[in-house]
Amino acid sequence: MTPLPHARYCDEIAHQVGLLRSVVAFGAELSAAVPTCPGWSLEHLVRHTGGALRWAELLVRTRAGDDVPEERVPGGAGPEAQGDAAALDAWLAESGERLVGTLREAGPDAEVWGWAGDFTSGFWARRMTHEITVHRADAALAAGLPYEVAPDVAADAIDEWLQIVRHAQRTQPDDAVAELRGAGRSIRLHATDTGPGRNAEWLIELAEDGVRWHRGHARATVALRGPLTSVLLAFYRRLPLDAPGLEVIGDRALLEFWLERATFS
Repeated sequence: MTPLPHARYCDEIAHQVGLLRSVVAFGAELSAAVPTCPGWSLEHLVRHTGGALRWAELLVRTRAGDDVPEERVPGGAGPEAQGDAAALDAWLAESGERLVGTLREAGPDAEVWGWAGDFTSGFWARRMTHEITVHRADAALAAGLPYEVAPDVAADAIDEWLQIVRHAQRTQPDDAVAELRGAGRSIRLHATDTGPGRNAEWLIELAEDGVRWHRGHARATVALRGPLTSVLLAFYRRLPLDAPGLEVIGDRALLEFWLERATFS
């Protein structure tokens, strides 16, 4: 599907950074466990997210032709002191500002290394939008706070994830996503709250040559229905399939089979 405009991604990164900062600023316990990222604390999650933003910023700013190890990213590990909410907040704010400024300056078409077959700065604008959008959900769930995301961003996050699964099938034959094949099996995602005139349904077919999908209404082996934000979070394994508002119709085992193999931290 067609990605969102580059400026929209830049705006959303800035917005999501602000929302993630608010979780820290509202006094959430930094040592609290993050159930959706086993083994992580909230502080670990924030440091991971800020480090990813700084890593992407370095790649785009230097027009990197290859991957850069995380340990070579200046300031990528975050504040030296553990448990310092003020320092963590300031570092996260700076991380977001740097990335957004660099992406706006680069535009969507600057040539830069990427890991999913798209070697442009536009890839990083989109990837970091959804990186922080989903990890902000992790933080909100850990802190017991409400979570919502704009419909265009949520839908694009599903599109991007399907593209990543397809890319992994083509380039990583030993990855678990290689098992997501086989004619005659399909998954339908159906957002029930997007309003008239919006196309927030997906048909995902597990074809012999890999995953295929398109937007639109169609019958499937199994359907996942619910509010768009909930469908997104369930598809990213951030919500259980029996979470309030979600409904699974048809072969639940197939949907679980997908979720066990299409994983992303």
